[in-house]
Amino acid sequence: MREGRVPPLQPEGAERWSSPRFSSQSRLLANPLQRLFFGDRRRPLPPPSRLVAGLGLLVVVGTLLLKLPGVGRGDPLSWNEALFTATSALSVTGLSTIVAAEDLTFLGQILLLLLIQIGGVGFMVVAVVVFQLLGRRISLLNRLALCNSLGLIDPGAILELTRRVLIGVTLIELGGALLLWVHWRDLYGPGRAVFLAIFHAVSAFCNAGFDLFGQEGIPTDGLSLAILGTLIFIGGLGIPVLSDLLTWPRGHRPSLHTRITLVVVVVLLCTGGLGMFLAESLPGGSLRELSWPRRLGLAFFQSVSARTAGFAGIPIEDLTPASQLLLMTLMFIGAAPASMGGGTTTGTLAVLVLALWGYARGLPSAQIAGRSLDPSMVRKAAAVLTVSLFVVLLATWLILITHHNSRLEPVLFEVISAFATCGLSTGFTGELNLFGQLLIVLVMFWGRLGALTIVLALAQQQPRPLVTYPEEAILIG
Repeated sequence: MREGRVPPLQPEGAERWSSPRFSSQSRLLANPLQRLFFGDRRRPLPPPSRLVAGLGLLVVVGTLLLKLPGVGRGDPLSWNEALFTATSALSVTGLSTIVAAEDLTFLGQILLLLLIQIGGVGFMVVAVVVFQLLGRRISLLNRLALCNSLGLIDPGAILELTRRVLIGVTLIELGGALLLWVHWRDLYGPGRAVFLAIFHAVSAFCNAGFDLFGQEGIPTDGLSLAILGTLIFIGGLGIPVLSDLLTWPRGHRPSLHTRITLVVVVVLLCTGGLGMFLAESLPGGSLRELSWPRRLGLAFFQSVSARTAGFAGIPIEDLTPASQLLLMTLMFIGAAPASMGGGTTTGTLAVLVLALWGYARGLPSAQIAGRSLDPSMVRKAAAVLTVSLFVVLLATWLILITHHNSRLEPVLFEVISAFATCGLSTGFTGELNLFGQLLIVLVMFWGRLGALTIVLALAQQQPRPLVTYPEEAILIG
C-alpha cells in the first residue's frame, strides 16, 4: 500500500465473507432474507423485482403459518385454503374460501390480523424496519424500492418518513379501535369487543375487508358505518396525500397530486353514493323499504367500501344489476396511488381524463392548474389501463371456460374484486374449483403490486436506443 493512502472502509464482519473458505454459493445461502431484500452486490435486484419477490416470500410464509396446528378450528386448513387466505390477507383483498369467524381459532384470527397489517403498511416498510433494528445499512436500491412502494420521490428522506408512516398508521388504527370498542362494548361485551374493535379497525384502515361477524355481516348501524367508513376513506387516500395534509397547516401548500386526488375521491364518492341510492330506491331495489336517511347512509358507505375496502353493508347479491355495474366500475378505478387499496388508481383516471380533455381542446399536452403533465405520465397511465383490462378479461375468460354453467356477471364481479384488492363478492368465491382459486390468487397478487411493477419485474428494461426510426401513421378511430 502506498504511503498516505487510506484503505477502503468495510462493514463490520466483511472479512468473514471474504474468507476463502466461503464460496460464492455459501454466501448466497447464508442469509436468504438479506439476499432477497438487499441483493447481491454484483447483481443487485432492481426495485420492482424486490417488491415482487418480497410479497411472494411473505405469501409462502403466511401459507405455512396458517397450516400450523391450532390455527384452523376443527380440521386444519387445506393447502389451497391457506394459500388463498394468506394471499388475500397480504394483498388486503378480503376474498376468502373460508369464514374467518368460524373456521379460524383465536390464534388463527391473530395470524390473519398480522398478515393484514403487514400487507397494508407494505412489506418493504416492515423489511426496512426489521433490518434497521438489526443494525443493517439500508442501501440506495432498497430506498428506491421503498419509494416505489410508498409512491414517493425523494429517497434521502424515506427512512424518516417510514417511521412517521408507522407511527401515523398505529395512531389512526388505535383511535379507530377505541371508538369501535366504546360503541361495541355493550353489544358484544367489554372483553370480546376489544379484539373485535382492533381487528376491524386494522381491516378497515388497510382496506382489507375481512370481518369476524360470520354470516350475519358487519354491524350496519349509523355509528359503526361512520367509523368504519372514515377509516376506509383515510386508508384509501395514500401516504403522499396524508403526508401532504399533515404539513399543510404549517404553511405548506398541498401538491398537485394531493389536490387532484381529493377532487377525484370526492367525485367518485358522491357519484357512487347517489347512483346507488337512486338505483336501490326504484321499484325492485333492495333499499326501497327503508327510510331515505338510512338508504343514503348505506349507499354512501357502500360507495366508500367499493373502492377496495370490501365490507358489505348491503348483501351484494341483493343489489340491482345497475348497482352491481356501478360497484364494478368503482372497484376497477380503486383507491389513490400508494394507498392501502388497489385498482387502476385515481391517478390513472385523472391523467387519462386530463389527456383526453387536452386533446379535445387541441392543447400540446395535458394541462391543469397552470401545470403541464409529462407525456410519459400519459403513456404510463395508458399502459396501466391496457394491462389491467387485459388481466381482468383474460382471467374472466379462463374462469368461464373452466367453470361450466357460470354466468358472466358474477365471474366478472369476482375477478374485478380480486384485481382491485377489494373483497366484495356475490358469493361466487365458494364455487371456485382449484384452478379458479389459483387464478384468483394470481390476480390478487397482481392487483396488490400493480400492473407496471410486475411488468417491469418480468421484462428487463432495455437501454435507450441510439437509432431513431422514421415515423409513419396508422389509422385510429
